[in-house]
Amino acid sequence: MTTQDHSNRRASARSAIVWVGRILALAGLALHLSVPPQRLVLLGPTQRVVTMNSKIGVHTRLTDEVEEWKIQRTLEMVREMGAPWIVEYFPWAYAEPREGHYDWAHADMVVEHALAQGLTVIARIDYVPEWARPEGTTPRYIAEDDYPRYARYVTAFAEHFEGKVSHIIIWNEPNLAFEWGYRPPDPAGYAELLCQSYRAVKEAAPATQVLAAGLAPTLAPPGDEFGLDDRLYLQALYDEGSGACFDGLAMHAYGYTFAADDPPSPDRVNFRRVELLREVMVANGDGEKPAYITEGGWNDHPRWTRSVSSLQRIRYTVDAYERARLSWDWCEAVCLWAFRFPVAQRTYQDRFTFVTPDLIPRPIYTELDRYAHGEPLEYLVQEP
Repeated sequence: MTTQDHSNRRASARSAIVWVGRILALAGLALHLSVPPQRLVLLGPTQRVVTMNSKIGVHTRLTDEVEEWKIQRTLEMVREMGAPWIVEYFPWAYAEPREGHYDWAHADMVVEHALAQGLTVIARIDYVPEWARPEGTTPRYIAEDDYPRYARYVTAFAEHFEGKVSHIIIWNEPNLAFEWGYRPPDPAGYAELLCQSYRAVKEAAPATQVLAAGLAPTLAPPGDEFGLDDRLYLQALYDEGSGACFDGLAMHAYGYTFAADDPPSPDRVNFRRVELLREVMVANGDGEKPAYITEGGWNDHPRWTRSVSSLQRIRYTVDAYERARLSWDWCEAVCLWAFRFPVAQRTYQDRFTFVTPDLIPRPIYTELDRYAHGEPLEYLVQEP
């Protein structure tokens, strides 16, 4: 090979390197331009909820929302609809990934934006981190030896959010085997978890209201592998002496195919079934304690067997809020499931929502906005 050939090859190599560098630079520029600029999110002045029904609430489900502007806009829409209350889920595993090491960043973001919108926050706390449960168990499994760990976390949460989060729910639907770590429901075990948590929170943040878990509405008899009737479970909690271990009771009130005024019955799961739970409270001397509906409502999925039409859902939901306002002096809030999911669930769950993942109001949102502000409801005109 001649000297000239070597020179030509070096020149060609240099030229190729230059072109590769230009291509990479252009690709980097294109990538930079394709990424939208991060939105500047400011809290702004504290807002006030304008509503004719102070008991309207929703379950916001912002747990997995990662974009702050969407958190802010979701909570703005809650306020604009006329709902002063929200229930939000704060998983233990998210905030304490390692024992004693707390990460409050996301929870702080949600709470601060909720307060800026003038909303009252009810926090639901469960979902056990891996380090606090036996290997091979689900995040809903908690062993008795780990009850003190859960109580410490709930106490740390109460202290961190003292004066900001006024209500804390201890666990969720422990009368279902699924929610109790695929074990038979154990009222005695949950009563102990509740009482340990209650005592710890009250010592650290006495003004925080501790709520006993919302029970799943079910007719399951004793010994059923999937769950236990919510009325029987609640009575069992009182029998265990846990009446002294909660300031109020969370309740779940799903209507399924029944109207909001369908009367309660021990053999039926409907919206007014919560009145039977209230009877259990009164019978056990807890008539002065309030209750909070922290899940519930109707679904308008066209192919789910337990759903109703969109117009029925609107009518039943308005009637439910009205019943709480006019007749249930023992009920402080009715927070229905679920205001919005960050991403589509692609199941019937999507039709429990009030707003789409893209923050587009569904008809029920629009009508509840009218109801909460005393305006005529358009669905009445459409009904036969």
